[in-house]
This record gives sequence, structure tokens and C-alpha cells, in this order.
Amino acid sequence: MSPFIAELVGTALLLLMGCGVVADLTLNKTKATGFNWLANTTAWALGVFISVTVAGPYSGAHFSPAITIGMAVQGCFPWENVFSYVVAQMLGGALGAFIVWVIYKDHFDETTDDPGKLLGIFCTSPAIKNHPRNFLVEVVATFVMMFVVLHQTGAEVTLNNGESLPVGLGSIGALPVALTVWSIGLSLGGLTGYAINPARDLGPRIMHAILPLKGKGSSEWDYAWIPVVAPIVGACLAALAFDLLQMS
Repeated sequence: MSPFIAELVGTALLLLMGCGVVADLTLNKTKATGFNWLANTTAWALGVFISVTVAGPYSGAHFSPAITIGMAVQGCFPWENVFSYVVAQMLGGALGAFIVWVIYKDHFDETTDDPGKLLGIFCTSPAIKNHPRNFLVEVVATFVMMFVVLHQTGAEVTLNNGESLPVGLGSIGALPVALTVWSIGLSLGGLTGYAINPARDLGPRIMHAILPLKGKGSSEWDYAWIPVVAPIVGACLAALAFDLLQMS
């Protein structure tokens, strides 16, 4: 599997599991209807576990433009590969959300009374809208994610049969990164929905905008820039902080 396909497939799996649990817990007439934050955060974490297991050996398992750019800023990922990784991640995020819509179509059709439910399946929105603080929350949550990843990998590029293997979530193993995401979701997620990943939010938000969902409302494009820009800022700050601490 090429790194491009691995990032696309891995991100699609992550969004299939993540958007899937939200659909299962919120759409009418599923056997799991009745939202539960612990179930939600657990499924997202296990989605990371599944995705890292599949894609880790081939791409390093980034699944996020924030991780990819943060790794490049830190110097352990080549800048020339950033664009292809980001494209794969965005396509994978959209694909995963699209599959959720296909398999839950009957239940989407039964849930036309609450546009907020439909939007929440695809993308994030804050519990209380305060854009500066919402931005800060996403920066801090992504900082934690990136900071932990860098410390667990040591930010070193490993070699595989003489070729450079990109450092990513796969370098620390599926379970540690899943536990990191689970912890972030439980501790910080209730404020903004913890996007911590532009591909997790933007691709599915585009799907929400273009899919024929009955009773859907706004895709909240006024907020959409925050889960894109803030995670990238948080990841870059974590990379810089990691370097500063290594020099101290």
C-alpha cells in the first residue's frame, strides 16, 4: 500500500468509526439511540486504534494535516510529502463520512426534526459559541496530542529496508495513541467536540453541505475555520515546544 492510499484508507476508517458512533447514538430508531459521551469518546479512540493498525506500517499513520504539518515543522517529516498526505487525509475524511450516510440512510430519513443532530454526526461545533475561546480549546487539545506523540516517538525517523519511514501516530503503536485521544476526548472534548484534526472536520462538513439530508440546517461555515486552523497552530506550537525542551 502506498503512503497516499494508506492515509486515505486510514482516515476513512477513522471517520467511519467516529461519525458512525455519533450517528448510532443520535439518529432515531437505531438500537443505540440515546447519546452517551463515554461511548462516543471510546468509539473515537478505538477508531484511531483500528486506523493506526491498518495504515501505520505504510504511511506512519498521520490521518491529520495538523500532525503532518507539525511533524514537518519539527523536522522529522519531509515538507515535499506534506501536500500529498493532506490531500489523502481530506479525501479520506469525506469518504468515511459519506459511507456513514449511505449505511445510516434510513435512520437519517427518520431524523428530520433536529438539524443540530444531523450536523453533529458530520462535524464539530462548540457547546457555547465563543470563537476566541473555542479556538484556544482546539489549540490546547491538539497541542496535547502532538506533544505526547513527539515524546513517545522521540521524533526520530526510522529506517525500513534502507528507506525513510515517515514518523507518525503509528510510530508509538496503536494503543498508546488511542489512549491519548480517549483522554483528550474525556477531559477536553465537551467544549468544542475536540476536532483536533482538520480532516476530521472539513471533509465531513463538506459532505453535510452537499448530501441530500432531509431537514438539515446550516453547515455552520462561520465556525468551520476554527477546527482547521486551530489544530495546525496547536501542532506547530507543540513541535516548537518539544524542540525548546530538548535544548534546555
